[in-house]
Amino acid sequence: MKKSQITALLLAVFLVAVPQGASAVPIAATEVATSLRVPWAVAFLPDKSALVAERDTGRILSIKGGTVREVAKISGVQVNGEGGLLGIAVSPKYTTDRYIYVYYTTELDNRIVRLRLGESPKVIVKGIPVAGAQIGGRLAFGPDGFLYAGTGDAANSDSAQDPKSLGGKILRMTPDGKPAPGNPFRSLVYSMGHRNVQGLAWDAKGRMYASELGQQDLDEVNLIQAGKNYGWPECEGPCTNKKYVNPLVTWAVDQASPSGIAVYKGNLYVTALRGERLWKSKIKTDGTLAKPEAILKGTYGRLREAVVAPDGKLWIATTNRDGNGGTPRPTDDRIISTDG
Repeated sequence: MKKSQITALLLAVFLVAVPQGASAVPIAATEVATSLRVPWAVAFLPDKSALVAERDTGRILSIKGGTVREVAKISGVQVNGEGGLLGIAVSPKYTTDRYIYVYYTTELDNRIVRLRLGESPKVIVKGIPVAGAQIGGRLAFGPDGFLYAGTGDAANSDSAQDPKSLGGKILRMTPDGKPAPGNPFRSLVYSMGHRNVQGLAWDAKGRMYASELGQQDLDEVNLIQAGKNYGWPECEGPCTNKKYVNPLVTWAVDQASPSGIAVYKGNLYVTALRGERLWKSKIKTDGTLAKPEAILKGTYGRLREAVVAPDGKLWIATTNRDGNGGTPRPTDDRIISTDG
């Protein structure tokens, strides 16, 4: 069988399956910016200004003191289905190297480039599989100083189990785009067996979490370990085969379609696209997750990004104009700020 359909009695002890109709908890939020064009990812510079990657325009925007302005535009971005300008990350050594990293779609592939504002980008990773959907795109620097990227299988599920393919993986690299020391496969590949990774985050103990969109049954949050296999396409959700790592949390796809994630005040926050809500789970001492609770349910539509801002707030970006079923308001898309 390609996808294991098993009962709750067979689930791993730490797996949390979220029931349909989970209740929503209201929270207060304020608007940071409006009238954006599919703000896919947000990162912050040392001066506390935000950089926003707009998927459909190829623009990198700066938000500082309530002012939004374009600071760069990436040429060659191919907007096709879920493709475009996707992830963005700022070098942990930005004060000295001034580097910004972006993940974007071209006609040939998905790739990662490094640039300084005002200068031409340099390609550091190419050949990430491309398709109209399931292409990942998240970038983040880990606490080890290496750059991580979440990719998708690009509608070719076999690539997730192929260690030579960059599709359906989490990649770990040096700031120059080379395999990071200690990578388990002596390549860029850090973990495999993923369908579509769109969120990466670490807790205070350095544990790595990733969100993953399922096909039609179950979405996931996984605790990522080097060299491990997370089962796709043999499993969607939990597996009975012990060679695969089971997710910490699963949802029915209409409750989630998870994208950006963030660790904030001891909780893991997961944005939901199709689910149009923000999921909040307490991180337990062993790294597993408590039962998630839904917040902002239906309030702002499709939620794409979650990131902790320098002011101590949690920023959430919407993508109601991404062409995947959102109902945009006149001033969408937007970024909001909340205490969680």
